Amino acid sequence: MIEIRAIVTDIEGTTSSIDFVHDVLFPFARKRLPAFVETRGDHPDVQHWLHEAAREAGVIEAGRQEVVELLLQWMAQDRKSTALKALQGMIWKEGYESGAYRAHVYPEVAARLRAWRADGLRLYVYSSGSVPAQQLFFQYSEAGDLTPLFAGYFDTETGPKREASSYRRIAEAVGEEPRHLLFLSDIVEELDAARAAGFHTGWLVREPQPLPAAANHRVYRDFDAIDLAH
Repeated sequence: MIEIRAIVTDIEGTTSSIDFVHDVLFPFARKRLPAFVETRGDHPDVQHWLHEAAREAGVIEAGRQEVVELLLQWMAQDRKSTALKALQGMIWKEGYESGAYRAHVYPEVAARLRAWRADGLRLYVYSSGSVPAQQLFFQYSEAGDLTPLFAGYFDTETGPKREASSYRRIAEAVGEEPRHLLFLSDIVEELDAARAAGFHTGWLVREPQPLPAAANHRVYRDFDAIDLAH
């Protein structure tokens, strides 16, 4: 019998609908990015991430408009850029705080997270979105402020989600051996990387997606189906 001491969860397709991210958050950031850079571009945090985006693109000197066009292109490609995710998070913060939207979570998620926490499990998030964006997501969720349930957050500054080394860093950061950690995601390649690092894994395949004919990971339709005893 395994002993799970902490759970690390993805967001998109796992705790929350991919549609919310793609149909609400992404368009909101895309529409507001040019004005945001124009009005906030001199703020040190914004400047830092604009420079990081240019550096990532290999551009030595780039005008503000050139960087905006680059970021818009990356948004269209859903590029997993740490700089892009950080800037998106800053824009999304304004939307959350203004009440423009609330983050979607699947109906059973909040109650299951609370139950796990009540059982003494520590909960963490590992998502390609920046840590501040993750915190905003769960602070302004449709189920209320869920941030008190989480002990920590990890993003791509920890490392790519499809590399085992990233999960080893997470295990070290939370102070647990990988064999006591469970990673939940809807992406098989992420689960493969977590398993290679020694994690237990759970593959969320939510309705209306068909169940896989064969799977190398335990498959769950929702959080209520997750059995921590196996």
